[in-house]
This record gives sequence, structure tokens and C-alpha cells, in this order.
Amino acid sequence: MIKTLVVFGTRPEGIKMAPLVNKLKTNKNFEVKVCITGQHKEMLDSVLEIFKIKEDYNLDVFEHGQSVVDIQIKTMKGLDNIFKKEKFDIVLVHGDTIATSSASQVAFLNKILVGHVEAGLRSHNINSPFPEEGNRKVTGVLSGLHFAPTKGNVKNLNKENIVENIFITGNTVIDALKYVIDDSDFEDKFLKEYDFRNNKTILLTCHRRENWGKPMENIFNGIKDVVKNNRKVHVIYPIHLNPNIRVVAKKILGGEDRVHLIEPLDYKPFANLINRVDIIVTDSGGIQEEAPALGKPVLVVREETERPEAVEAGTVKVIGINKDDIIKEVNYLVRDEEEYKKMSKAVNPYGEGKACEKIMESIENYFKIKNS
Repeated sequence: MIKTLVVFGTRPEGIKMAPLVNKLKTNKNFEVKVCITGQHKEMLDSVLEIFKIKEDYNLDVFEHGQSVVDIQIKTMKGLDNIFKKEKFDIVLVHGDTIATSSASQVAFLNKILVGHVEAGLRSHNINSPFPEEGNRKVTGVLSGLHFAPTKGNVKNLNKENIVENIFITGNTVIDALKYVIDDSDFEDKFLKEYDFRNNKTILLTCHRRENWGKPMENIFNGIKDVVKNNRKVHVIYPIHLNPNIRVVAKKILGGEDRVHLIEPLDYKPFANLINRVDIIVTDSGGIQEEAPALGKPVLVVREETERPEAVEAGTVKVIGINKDDIIKEVNYLVRDEEEYKKMSKAVNPYGEGKACEKIMESIENYFKIKNS
């Protein structure tokens, strides 16, 4: 029996770890417990509900106005208390959040094996995304098992002298998408009434800390210009809850008739929204993996991406944070049908939706337990 603790704190982590939790729970060789940090509790609850997961531990670290250091300290103390009470064979963490780096450090200090899901992503710029690039590098050093979505991720790990116990699995987000995409009606009233068929619809997501300030103003002003000069273009923007983002978004985009500022969506309607829009403009990470699986072109408003496979495949394009560049690139994709077809038909590089099964089998093999 492999006693396993799965740790996550944010909604994106929950989306990618939930199908893995459920997969492991179907296997009699695993005893699985779930710990959430509580830093994004209201955004995470709906994900847990969709996947029918109940946490065993909640660190309840959320507090208004706290810093990332505060979150890390509370997370590490809470996990250390858990590890002092209960012995685990492996701790599974995901990606690049404060929860990820905190859990990997505390597990390491308690001599517990760390398994890193979505290992090997690198932007090669320690300050972008911040603090995610640092979190994933720290976690890579401390992990004993590395579940890399792609061959490119393996190369990144090898360059850092991480060469053992690396497994190419694909990305668990594809497993999650297969679970929730069903073309069902939207729960959101606006989305129920919105005319996807007769509009050219852009989904905008923008929240990265390194884009706060002038870069975010450039992004919003660029989108505003595109809408003004393309009468069939509509933009749907589920605004992040952070007030630093909401104030700027409402100031620049709030008065535009064809820019629809809506509240954040639960995962299932959001995934189905991705499935129905035409184009995605984003500074997010996970959507660069989700959208290719659904044939949606992605324009990334950042200076670099840690997901170059989708760029190489042709379904994602990094367009930066300069206003004029954003206007030029979004207009090009809106107006050029051949370019749109080329990007929308590019092959998804992140697997076929069997990542959770591959991770489970890799853990069993490591512990020399016969597959179930």
C-alpha cells in the first residue's frame, strides 16, 4: 500500500490534480489523502465538487492582504504538523505555486519522497512568471519523481542535471477536460443568452503578477482598439477576483459595448466557454494546454512562455505586452482566415488524456508494486 498525500491550493492546481486523485483512488495499491492550503478556497470549492473530492486536510491559510511569504510560512507550518502526525510514502505536488514549493520543501525536510506533476516547465527567466519560475525550479531539485508532460520538459530537467526517475506522461489537464466537456448549457445567465454563432468571440484572461501596471494597461487598451475596429468582434473577460486587476479592467474596458466583463466562472462552464469561443488572448499558463486540445488558437500576452511545445506546434503564439504588437497580432488572427485555420488545426502536443494513468503506473513501478 502506497500512502499518498496530494497537496494543492489554487483552482488551476485543483483542476489538474483532481483527475489524478480520483484515478489513484480506484487502485487498491494506494491510500490517498488530499490536503488543500485554503488560499483560494472559494475558487477551489467548485472544482472539488465537480470531481466529487473531499479534502482530508485544509490548512486554511487565506487572509486578506497577506503576502506570498505569509502564505508560504503558514503552508509550511501546517504541512509540517501533518507530517509529524501521519507518515506518508509520497507527497504529490503540481506545477509551480507557493503550495508546490512549500510542500516539496517540507516533505524533503521530513524525508518523504516528492512526486512533481507537470515537471520540467521552464521560461528560463527567473522573474517571469514570478514567482512561478522559482517555485518550479526549487521543486525540481527536491523531487524524487518527475512527471513531465513532454519531451521538451525532460530536456529542461536534464540541463539542470536532473536525469533520474523522469516519466513522460502528457498533461493531466487533458484528462480533466475530457471529464467536463459535454456541451451542456451554461449556468451563467449572460453566457446562456450570448450569440456565439454570429459573433467573432475572443476569450480574454489576464491576471499575471508581472503584468500588473503598465503591461496590463497595454493589454486592455490593445483589446479595446481591436474591438473598436472590428464590428463583429466581442470579448468575454471573466475578471480575476484580485482588486488590482478589477480596477484597471473596469477603467479601460468597462464602457465598451462589445466587451463583456463577467465574474469568474466555475471550471465546468469555463471549459465549455473555451470550447465555444473563436480565439483566446491570455497571460495564463494552463489555458495554453487546454485550448489546443479544443482546436482554439491562443495568443499569449507575455514576453515568453514555459510551454514552447504549443508554440512549436503552431497553436500558440507569444505576442508580448506592447500595445501596438497586441493590436497587430489580434487583428491578423481575426481577419486572416488561413492563419486562423492553420492555428486551430495544429496538433495538440499535450497528450490524449491518459496522463493520470501513466503517473499512477510510474509510481507503482517505482515502489515495485504490481499494477492493478
